[in-house]
Amino acid sequence: MGDLSARRHSKAEDNAFSPKHCLTWFAEYTSADDPELLGPEGMEKFCEDIGVEPENVVMLVLAWKMNAKQMGFFTQEEWLRGLTELQCDSISKLQSKLEYLKSLLNHFPTFKSIYRYAYDFARDKDQRSMDIETAKAMLQLLLGKHWDLHGQFNSFLEQSKYKVINKDQWCNILEFSRSINNDLSNYDVDGAWPVLLDEFVEWIKASKSNDKSVS
Repeated sequence: MGDLSARRHSKAEDNAFSPKHCLTWFAEYTSADDPELLGPEGMEKFCEDIGVEPENVVMLVLAWKMNAKQMGFFTQEEWLRGLTELQCDSISKLQSKLEYLKSLLNHFPTFKSIYRYAYDFARDKDQRSMDIETAKAMLQLLLGKHWDLHGQFNSFLEQSKYKVINKDQWCNILEFSRSINNDLSNYDVDGAWPVLLDEFVEWIKASKSNDKSVS
């Protein structure tokens, strides 16, 4: 009986989170030149190990958990912070949490927090705004499957004069996607929307009117 209880205790210890194991795991993805920073090459290997594509939205959720400051990089401190909270110190433990991380996107207050976080995470740190190509990629990742007008909004951005998206515009795009009907019937022209979204609505109306005149 004693042996059985000792084995159970030992198994529980094996499953217990170990900061030391977590840091040893981190070191597998860093170089001797910069042992406290996991960079793009390490990130690629890390994604391969856990079986997730780098552009999968779950990687954004994981970065949010770590409060990582820059896309493509994890510092040792960020890694330890996020994985301590998740209690993961191995590939298999993190793999078992991937569905949980993805499920966080279904809770709107959490999704909103991740969406706002994505702006500062993905933008070039030398710029105050996010360049339009990055913004389009991040909007596809976050809103592509959840906003019926996303395809039209993406087309609008492609033909527009906009080269960057600022944070106010970014936050309002989410609010617009959540509160405005797909037929725009509840859109208030005199509302406090950024000019970008007023122009988007005008562009859709003009497109519809052109379609009618052609038919």
